[in-house]
Amino acid sequence: METSSEVQQENKKASIIDGKAIAQTIHSEITAEVKLLNEKYGKAPGLAVVIVGSRKDSQTYVNMKRKACAEVGIKSFNVDLPEQSSEAEVIAKVHELNANPDVHGILVQLPLPSHIGEENVLSEVSIEKDVDGFHPLNIGKLAMKGREPLFQPCTPKGCLELLSRSGISVKGKRAVVVGRSNIVGLPVSLLLLKADATVTIVHSRTSAADSESIIREADIVIAAAGQANMIKGDWIKPGAAVIDVGTNAVDDPSRKSGYRLVGDVDFKQVCKVAGWVTPVPGGVGPMTVAMLLRNTLDGAKRTMSQ
Repeated sequence: METSSEVQQENKKASIIDGKAIAQTIHSEITAEVKLLNEKYGKAPGLAVVIVGSRKDSQTYVNMKRKACAEVGIKSFNVDLPEQSSEAEVIAKVHELNANPDVHGILVQLPLPSHIGEENVLSEVSIEKDVDGFHPLNIGKLAMKGREPLFQPCTPKGCLELLSRSGISVKGKRAVVVGRSNIVGLPVSLLLLKADATVTIVHSRTSAADSESIIREADIVIAAAGQANMIKGDWIKPGAAVIDVGTNAVDDPSRKSGYRLVGDVDFKQVCKVAGWVTPVPGGVGPMTVAMLLRNTLDGAKRTMSQ
């Protein structure tokens, strides 16, 4: 027979962390600060978004970022280069933006076409304008104790912001990051470490049995593996906070598009066990854009006050 606490657990549902609503609050805060900058310096923050080629998904992301800029009063500088642009041409464009005093942030939309070296381009972005936080110097400072990068990468920063604005403390907690990419897994583990969590990284070379048992011990799980529904409900410690960064398209004939988006976490199952969970879509995604706007604003404030 089930005990009453088991019945309670059975009926308990995780709190859904609404990334859309939290991002909206941040947009309002940024709008107010941009207005103040305008009044004080007669100038708005400027963000340049560089896109090379015509990948549909990249264009969607870029349009989203440009639209968000307009909403909060950040000036957009649109740099659309053809697919066949040479690496030297892209770098020359970056240098031009580095030298433009009206541009406070430069974002190079990834992935770049295969004939262009991503590292070569990214390392040419001025560290003072590296709003993506991917400059080797910014990442290096993120990894060092007692050093602060000028900018933190947007998605990892958004993950920690979701935790803090949901009242979830990180200090002294066991955090497990699933995935070790340069864009999310690695920097989010460094941010968690800076916030005094005890951090373990699980990745594609971790055995399945180990992955499961390590995730089971986590108070905080950040899933960024790019594997649809990989993390099951029984892998989650009851009451844990689960931040799902994954965005995976799975076939769904009932949808007009023929697919739907799911995370790395089996949302239905995890909802029954976790204390908090982010949905996909509507969780981490909107936060990435909000943090990009925040980084651009911070870069502008730094430059204007000098």
